[in-house]
Amino acid sequence: MIDTMILSERDKALLKNKGITKETLDAQIKNFQKGFPPMAVVKAAVTTDGILQVSETDKIPYEIKFEECIEGKKLVKFVPASGAATRMFKVAYEFLRKHRGTEVGTDTFQASGDDLDVLELFDGIKKSAFYNDLQELMIRKGKDLDALVEKRAYVEMLEALLENDGMEYGSLPKGLLKFHKYGDEEMRTPVEEHLVEGAMYARDCKGHVNIHFTVSPEHQRKFEYHINRIREKYERRFRTQYNISFSQQKPSTDTVAVDMDNNLFRKEDDELLFRPGGHGALLENVNDLDADIIFIKNIDNVQPDRLKPSLEFNKKVLGGVLLEAQENIFAFLHALDEVQSEEELTSLLDEIENFYNENLCTIFPEDYVSKSLSDKKDYVIGKLNRPIRVCGMVENEGEPGGGPFWAKNSDGSVSLQIVESAQLDEENEQVKEIIQQSTHFNPVDIVCAVRDYEGNKFDLLKYRDPNTGFIAIKSRNGLEVKSQELPGLWNGSMSDWNTLFVEVPANTFSPVKKVNDLLRREHMTKDQLMRSI
Repeated sequence: MIDTMILSERDKALLKNKGITKETLDAQIKNFQKGFPPMAVVKAAVTTDGILQVSETDKIPYEIKFEECIEGKKLVKFVPASGAATRMFKVAYEFLRKHRGTEVGTDTFQASGDDLDVLELFDGIKKSAFYNDLQELMIRKGKDLDALVEKRAYVEMLEALLENDGMEYGSLPKGLLKFHKYGDEEMRTPVEEHLVEGAMYARDCKGHVNIHFTVSPEHQRKFEYHINRIREKYERRFRTQYNISFSQQKPSTDTVAVDMDNNLFRKEDDELLFRPGGHGALLENVNDLDADIIFIKNIDNVQPDRLKPSLEFNKKVLGGVLLEAQENIFAFLHALDEVQSEEELTSLLDEIENFYNENLCTIFPEDYVSKSLSDKKDYVIGKLNRPIRVCGMVENEGEPGGGPFWAKNSDGSVSLQIVESAQLDEENEQVKEIIQQSTHFNPVDIVCAVRDYEGNKFDLLKYRDPNTGFIAIKSRNGLEVKSQELPGLWNGSMSDWNTLFVEVPANTFSPVKKVNDLLRREHMTKDQLMRSI
């Protein structure tokens, strides 16, 4: 543990400015020293055991329930959008590093490995939504883009696409890049696609759509400028009113960095080095929202219009599953408030335990049986009266993402959890076998209910597991440092929520992790598909 005496006045001022207490700093150092325990997974969640698989016909009642039950409820679409697009262009930057100043366009150039991605990008450049902008930029430079593609001037084109004297795509946030091409005139960014989505499934009974973006401080003005330019077009198109809000990751959620011996790491000017706490830090942003129902979906997971009917339908189905679970939970809580006799209480507790086993895939701890009737009642009230989330799960086809598992909790119960690979002890043979049985992953397709049965907003910070963070090794000016991420937003930060997993179609998930993903069929619009026939 750190002695306060080793913190300088400058250190203390920095902590105060960030809103980080000495106790929080001590806890972070302790995490570095002891590490985070691996998740105690019991088995994989599959469609026959933990993941609800609903036929297309049986989905319709859930859609109807959602549409009927949202009256009077405030819906918010929450979109983490802080990330810069730099990682999208990792291969392109590596290409520039290797080939800048060389004769890439000559016949002697032989592409191999990741270089082939760059060739693929420019072979399909006319399909991209940013083609027109790149072409116009080249015209202003006195160049012809098609001619540059023909002579394979990859370095020159990448410099124009990525760098600050060009289109700046390497430093802009993903949300502001052009992703989808509708005909020759309309090119949409992910921000625009989220506005379109919001009008389809997150519109309240008054016709309002509330969308909240988390952004980096340096990018917020660009987001605001972009939205101000396009908002009216989509409001007219969908006859709706958008309420757009922004927030930034709080400095108080930053985590201190240490060296490999767990000593505080200091920058060149002797200031403590802090790093962002990962997406788990966004729990505080979610907690600040005034909402009844919150949809969570990443900024880069957007679909063109031809896939949106399936997206809209399945989002409403998830919402219907959520509202049905909430209805049952609230009914149990009201019944517990009104129960009179021990006989009635015993019967009700048996019904609730069965509901958890059969509907919420939760097994009560072994000592539950031996608890007194009063303690059982207190226990189930604590279980029932908590936030609820319904998580869409996609059949695993090799995409990255946390997986659905049954896992043991600190109170001895077993429940559904989303688990990242970094949380698993992959050296353990039993765990390896469980991983091999996993069939689905979490595409960050989540619908949340965040009010209790009396209408009060939950304090979401009370329902996270602080023992589910991550420690990673980073580089700082050639030196190795340890950094720490807070419990993930949809992992440890929601570990104590009532959770349901529902299988959703693969066509509702099409993330863009690298720029070439935009050339995939799932990002082609109807017009592009027709032209390719």
